[in-house]
Amino acid sequence: MTLKKSADMIIRTCMGAKPGESVLIVTDKCTDERIAQAFFDAAVDADCEALLLTMKPRTQHGEEPPLVVAEAMRSADVILAPTSKSITHTKARQNACKMGARAATLPGITMDMMTSGGMTADYGKMGAVAKEVFEALDGAQEIRVTTELGTDVVFDVEGCEWKDDTGNCTVPGSMSNLPAGELFVAPANVNGIVVIDGAMGGLGLLDKPIVIEVENGNAVRFSGKRADDLKTIIDRAGPDARNVAELGIGINPAARLIGVILEDEKVGGTVHMALGDNSTFGGNVSVELHLDGIITGPKVYVDGVDLRVERLAGSSSVDD
Repeated sequence: MTLKKSADMIIRTCMGAKPGESVLIVTDKCTDERIAQAFFDAAVDADCEALLLTMKPRTQHGEEPPLVVAEAMRSADVILAPTSKSITHTKARQNACKMGARAATLPGITMDMMTSGGMTADYGKMGAVAKEVFEALDGAQEIRVTTELGTDVVFDVEGCEWKDDTGNCTVPGSMSNLPAGELFVAPANVNGIVVIDGAMGGLGLLDKPIVIEVENGNAVRFSGKRADDLKTIIDRAGPDARNVAELGIGINPAARLIGVILEDEKVGGTVHMALGDNSTFGGNVSVELHLDGIITGPKVYVDGVDLRVERLAGSSSVDD
């Protein structure tokens, strides 16, 4: 898929941009400028009012953008945020969507990711899969995740609202990651052992696992080769950053484990657990940090029934 075709698809299909609508592209100096420019050009081609803002890079995922950017976001119909650090879990993004903006964030996006991998998935088919998995999860009380490497953790999700991210961002107030492809929830409580073996937000791909012990919804101990690095990042944000913010299930069969969490967490058949903020999707912890860790080869049990997440893996993409 070419960069132009990818940008056009995102503007017209994922975001459903209409002539005359305002399209705001928020980027930073650490992101390939060709990506933001492609979105700008695609918005102009769609006869939209396009605006491109380049800000100073944020220092960590979940840090708020400058006030001038936040105010511009509140006034936009469509927001695209190809940035080096995620602004997904920020009040600026949340407030913009409350005002009716349709927002898609692309933290860590690269030229390769724009033209191959998860972005090329057949989003129509993926939406149907998401619906099937969502029905299995909706109303669940307990999710247990295990792996051969030692993960054995239980998420209390009774009364919690599952959300899906399938790349459809055409309804006012909607929000998506791109590439898309996950179902996720802010759990009520979590206990157990989590072995992060794929990738970790802030650290990239892992050659050795990080083990996180969780008690009553908080990460209490870290071990493994890069455990100290992760602990430093988390503790810098404060004690609330130890909150287990999210349980997610990847459903994108074309996504790859590449060390960029934006795509890593969408890999079909994987599970991810995030630490930090979940105030923007149903939780009650607000902190300027949200880090996802990828668990490969999981078994996922929904109230004791195997969800068979391995069937979600594979390679399915649209033609170039």
